[in-house]
Amino acid sequence: MATYAIGDVQGCYDSLRKLLDKLHFDPVSDVLWLTGDLVNRGPASAEVIRFVKNMPRTQVVLGNHDLHLLAVAQGHRPRKNLDTFDDVLRADDREPLLDWLRYRPLAHFDEDRGILMVHAGFHPRWSLPQALDYAHDVQILLQDDRTYAQLLACMYGDQPAAPSGKMPTFERARTIINAFTRIRYCDDAGNMDFTQVGPPGTQPIELRPWYEIAHIEHFRVVFGHWSMLGARALPNMISLDSGCVHGGQLSAVDLDQIPHGFVQIRCTGQSWRPSW
Repeated sequence: MATYAIGDVQGCYDSLRKLLDKLHFDPVSDVLWLTGDLVNRGPASAEVIRFVKNMPRTQVVLGNHDLHLLAVAQGHRPRKNLDTFDDVLRADDREPLLDWLRYRPLAHFDEDRGILMVHAGFHPRWSLPQALDYAHDVQILLQDDRTYAQLLACMYGDQPAAPSGKMPTFERARTIINAFTRIRYCDDAGNMDFTQVGPPGTQPIELRPWYEIAHIEHFRVVFGHWSMLGARALPNMISLDSGCVHGGQLSAVDLDQIPHGFVQIRCTGQSWRPSW
């Protein structure tokens, strides 16, 4: 039995299937982790959700594109010109697909392996227990019919830039979502910056990658989101978004063979700009 983590698929169904074939993935005995952004920018978002939804041994966390799809589907955000998830919105099984996506968490922690999977990262001023508690708080809001729509309507925006215990519920949730699904850079005080998307070394001097500030000890973080960072092993961290939808690669890692278990396939995709 093997456990593989795969970076951002973003609707690239054929690439996902080819990578699983290369891994000789056995859906009966092997386990698949996906770092979020199953949908958007690629050609087959609905097929990706259906395929992953029907796999028996998967762990999936929400990415910013997944949450954007939910917001558009609920009428709380207009569809963007670059969005390519109409196949989900028009599908006969639209509601089961969206409901399944809605029930994915923001974070998954494997206590036996000591590995945390998130989409983009987590706030460098959080401890692991705090991060898990905050992810659970947002999961409750997403899954409660009384708060689901309001959360989707309020989750867009770059502020507040740092978490505070005094925030109103939905401002707090926005900050938590931003930290888990959008973070790349922040300053030493923990203020998140969403204007910089380039690789480390291209940012203003006052900003640093979140993982250089975070206190990550006794566990590893597996994440995607940052295609310009690429697939690489960092101290206590594995970055897995290697830009499949850009025509880059789709990357997997055997979680029991870190840092030597990387497997990749070359993808054919399209260029796009980050949406939010």
